[in-house]
Amino acid sequence: MSWVQVRFHAGRDQVEAIENALLSTGALSVTLQDDADQPILEPELGTTPIWDNTQVIGLFDANQNTDELLADIRLNFAAEGGTELPSFKTELVEDKDWVRAWMDDYHPMQFGDRLWVCPSWREPPQKDAVNLMLDPGLAFGTGTHPTTALCLKYLDKAVEGNELVVDYGCGSGILGIAALLLGSRHMIGVDIDPQALTATRDNAGRNGIADDRYEIYLPEDTPAVQADLTVANILAGPLVSLGDHIASLTRSGGKLALSGLLAEQADEVSACYSQWFEMNPPVQQGDWVVLTGVKR
Repeated sequence: MSWVQVRFHAGRDQVEAIENALLSTGALSVTLQDDADQPILEPELGTTPIWDNTQVIGLFDANQNTDELLADIRLNFAAEGGTELPSFKTELVEDKDWVRAWMDDYHPMQFGDRLWVCPSWREPPQKDAVNLMLDPGLAFGTGTHPTTALCLKYLDKAVEGNELVVDYGCGSGILGIAALLLGSRHMIGVDIDPQALTATRDNAGRNGIADDRYEIYLPEDTPAVQADLTVANILAGPLVSLGDHIASLTRSGGKLALSGLLAEQADEVSACYSQWFEMNPPVQQGDWVVLTGVKR
């Protein structure tokens, strides 16, 4: 089956009217995408911010007449109070197994000297390496994002063996499981999303991690531990607000890695954690950084 896709390049004040017009015309789906590489980080709770320049994409059955379809969109846009439609493009989208296409494009990746992250449906390229077999499932964390990659490279060097590790904001479990495979003794995983806890449990089982080597909790249930190594790959705002709590989970002399940070956010977060840790200069990949330190 094929579809007709209509892609509008809209300003912020046009988005809602175009979205409603597409739905009224019978769009099978409507997608909003950034049209000018404008990041929106850490929005206020209960808000859904829109980019200044947004692509609004409607997907329709290909059996429809394109001219009639566009005429109906114009009528419905006018009914929403719109005057002149913004620029747009129509294109035919062929049917495709999108899940299979994504799986085919996700390849094993090496981080540091010892560690590989491999999708669960592929053979590890180095069977004698430390291979983390990952199914991202419903939770964030595959190794493809620079913040995850920076943390994995740090763990490859920092894990010496027998550590108690806290993975705060564990997502798919990739960081905590990597630490266990690299030789850590036990992992405490924490995430606000119950689906992340499920994904972490599934990925731990996929990697042969025994149940007694890890625990996973919602934040309010986190036990009071003294970790040898704490890693938190979340966002700058939560890292600052949780600074005292994250520091309390780390023993004196324990190691720390923080990410989910843009380079311009590093100074604020480093200054916060300098209350408890000797912080190192940030390590940067693209626009993103990882901050590391040792607790006093």
